[in-house]
Amino acid sequence: MQKVLIITYYWPPAGGPGVQRWLKFVKYLRDFNIEPVLYVPKNPHYPMTDESFLNEVPEGIKIYRHPIFEPYGLASIFSSKKTAQISAGIITTKNQTTIEKALLWVRGNLFIPDARKFWVKPSVKFLSEVLQKENIATIITTGPPHSVHLIGHGLKKRHSVKWLADFRDPWTSIGYHQKLKLSRASRKKHEHLENLVLNSADKILVTSNTTKKEFSVITNKPIEVITNGYDTLEDVNIPLDKTFTISHIGSLLSGRNPASLWKALAELIKENASFKERFKLQLAGVVSADVLKSVYGAGLKPYTELLGYVSHEDALRFQKKSQVLLLVEIDSEETKGIIPGKVFEYMAAKRPILGIGPKAWEVGQIIAKTHTGNTFEYQEKELIKKQLLEWFMAYKTKELILPAATIGQFHRRELTRKLSKFLQWE
Repeated sequence: MQKVLIITYYWPPAGGPGVQRWLKFVKYLRDFNIEPVLYVPKNPHYPMTDESFLNEVPEGIKIYRHPIFEPYGLASIFSSKKTAQISAGIITTKNQTTIEKALLWVRGNLFIPDARKFWVKPSVKFLSEVLQKENIATIITTGPPHSVHLIGHGLKKRHSVKWLADFRDPWTSIGYHQKLKLSRASRKKHEHLENLVLNSADKILVTSNTTKKEFSVITNKPIEVITNGYDTLEDVNIPLDKTFTISHIGSLLSGRNPASLWKALAELIKENASFKERFKLQLAGVVSADVLKSVYGAGLKPYTELLGYVSHEDALRFQKKSQVLLLVEIDSEETKGIIPGKVFEYMAAKRPILGIGPKAWEVGQIIAKTHTGNTFEYQEKELIKKQLLEWFMAYKTKELILPAATIGQFHRRELTRKLSKFLQWE
């Protein structure tokens, strides 16, 4: 059985989507004759936790842990709230305080590539012994945080190992990179490190064709696209909401604010008494103040339910019982290749997906091919309104049902099968 060392910052009890990709791969790797060995931080600063993920860690998996120094703890002395927001990825661009501007400048220019950079050198030293002890010839790094890839680079320089670098998100082309107040020198350094990783790793793994295309300009190394997926083990029969519930499961951060949707809903409430009586907007997860202000400004406060962060198990239940599932991405060129992991769980829930995102969004192609909903651009208010009314009329007659969709290729086990083939070295 082939042994692989997986180096990741996010691991249970970390919550959110970042932990799920490699938790699920680890869950199924043994089915394909691969024994995973994990390396994770001993004292991480996770923005959110979800104890339910601990139940999915396979028995007998060897996990190595080593301390990490994270400056977020020091920064919180000045503003614990703002530090927690930046750590969680909430970066507002309007009405920034002096503290916010300073924290962003420090984050972007002093902590390159990110605030977990101090874990790199001690990890390379620690893992050098682990590689020999476990007789490991293959290492995998997954980012963000992209500093994890620098651990892979350090080990590759010292040892004769094969290295697979997995990018759950892009590096320099990701949307929030433009908000970090980078100096010209800092931007060059990010680009240099990105180039270094992409050309030092033996193989590259990405989650979208858009990212593959971007990376192909920088490196000639083999690049494979393996999206995220779903992992529904049993088809639990959960009754649908009696209300016409439109649910967004996950963070709605600044920038993911489809004002056209809120206006379309407000108009439907005003024009259709039946819709007004039965409609509910359900938001589970972190919702930024900008988004809430827009939602409430459209007059939707009486119809909005804020659930806060919910466990992954609860998230799956909310997905199955909602009438419509909302998926939103930032409206920019940089985000057209972002494929949120929850889209595949949405598909498995078998509820219509209302996607709102950038032009040529890769998610739109997936949803269209699988016949699991419809996607629109931000400015297409009338088309969004027409679709919602169509689904509402079907809901009233209990006919809001999706056609049979072929989504088996996105099951986590099938994706792990694809990964196992990519991990075969010539």
